[in-house]
Amino acid sequence: MNETKDLIEKLVEGIQEKKGKNIVIADLSDIEDTICNYFIICNGNSPSQVMAITESIKDHLREEIGIKPYAIDGTKNAQWVAMDYNDVVAHIFLPEQRDFYNLEHLWADAKLTRIPDLD
Repeated sequence: MNETKDLIEKLVEGIQEKKGKNIVIADLSDIEDTICNYFIICNGNSPSQVMAITESIKDHLREEIGIKPYAIDGTKNAQWVAMDYNDVVAHIFLPEQRDFYNLEHLWADAKLTRIPDLD
């Protein structure tokens, strides 16, 4: 479990490094039949910021704890990028896409932790 906590902590640092906003950690571990135990959800203001956050997360986790994502999807249009780290999936959205898909509401049973923006 500590490995997962470290991964989440470093992932959040990677997001904050590129000024990602509205970070939410959704704990899905008590919900049956989920694809992972945690979603980390955030947004960037432009496709280029979404890509910068994606790269920052990837670099940060590789350098800090030696972990690479199993898969990254959505980089072609950079409106919603999903990064699969097995137990943890990071979702980096443009604000409109985040509002539209509303993962926090979709997983209403999850325990949500909001991380204050660094300004």
